[in-house]
Amino acid sequence: MKTKDVPEDLFSKNSPLDIFITAIDDALRTTFGPAPRAERANPANGLKEPDLSQNEKILAGQFMRINHAGEVSAQALYQGQALTARLPNVREKMEQAAAEENDHLAWTEDRIDELGTHKSYLNPLWYAGSFAIGALAGLAGDRWSLGFVVETEKQVVRHLDEHLAKLSENDQKSRLILKQMREDEVHHATTALQAGAATFPAIVKKAMTFTSKIMTRSARWV
Repeated sequence: MKTKDVPEDLFSKNSPLDIFITAIDDALRTTFGPAPRAERANPANGLKEPDLSQNEKILAGQFMRINHAGEVSAQALYQGQALTARLPNVREKMEQAAAEENDHLAWTEDRIDELGTHKSYLNPLWYAGSFAIGALAGLAGDRWSLGFVVETEKQVVRHLDEHLAKLSENDQKSRLILKQMREDEVHHATTALQAGAATFPAIVKKAMTFTSKIMTRSARWV
């Protein structure tokens, strides 16, 4: 029996349906599935668990939960941007960045487990909102989408610097993870800038900072 009423490319690679199914699969895996397999070794591998006070352990857990939620958001942003990117090379950059952020997602989840705390219960909300923002940024044009990456990564680096300044010096496991993440985020921002990123107006940067604060403050506790 011929399925003449179904377009031949409906289920083909990169068809709208295929892209939609992939996006849903990515969302479910990121928000509800186990940590993805990291391509790179965890920077903290082989280190003995530090002797932390209860307060130091709680603080480290909170910071790791914030950064894990940030990586969930990063996955969604890059997937949303890749979906609406117009130039193939820009789409490839977004997809590559998302793959690299997978390592961060795995590392932070590993550390969360070691510290005996939990991931943010609001991760599905962070993913949905970030995916929508990423898709809209992509629709605005590739230069603006890349500009969004630059500003986002700059803000992430600032958060990481704040966390590194407050974390116990004894907690080398957490510190090594955050330092490697910081290095990667700087690289992502530099790559986007070199690819032709547009500079965002100050008001947009302030709005992004405000939204980021809502996420970090909520994820710290919930």
